[in-house]
Amino acid sequence: MNKNRLEAFSDGVLAIIITIMVLEFKVPNDTTFASVIPLFHKLLSYILSFIYIGIYWNNHHHMMHTVKRVNGTILWANLHLLFWLSLIPFTTAWIGQHHFAPFPMMSYGVILLMSAIAYFILQSVILKHHGKDSLLYKAIGKDYKGKSSVVLYLIAVLVSKNYTEISAAIYILVAFIWLVPDKRIERIFNDNE
Repeated sequence: MNKNRLEAFSDGVLAIIITIMVLEFKVPNDTTFASVIPLFHKLLSYILSFIYIGIYWNNHHHMMHTVKRVNGTILWANLHLLFWLSLIPFTTAWIGQHHFAPFPMMSYGVILLMSAIAYFILQSVILKHHGKDSLLYKAIGKDYKGKSSVVLYLIAVLVSKNYTEISAAIYILVAFIWLVPDKRIERIFNDNE
């Protein structure tokens, strides 16, 4: 099967996720700077989640460039990833509304953890379908970045009950790790030209 419909659908879902997150902002009734201050936590949670959705979109885009064809398993694995990502607006609003309280922070981390696991599953299904000679296999190597992210999310979830600041710092750290452009796939494409 052609991969174009999978890419178009995924791009659309990710765009809707970002739109849903921004719709959580309610316009203040006043026109003063003081009226915006209560939105600070919501803005921080939105920025972090926007970055995460952007990271997933970017990495999904790069990964799909290595894919020649898709099958039903890949389609379902992709839907599994989109399911977890679609829950990010809910937990984003929750942590923003409740000023990064422990249980919402833990829930946010669980969604990030499950999204990372779902991405790993999608990547694994694609690797199985395309084999060890595929560009993706050559590009990801041992995938230390992906594996360390899962471990960091797990730590953040476990400490979130008592140390929400540490949990938040870990979520920001993982986002920063992935914000640094991942050149593995681009390098493989350049080497094969």
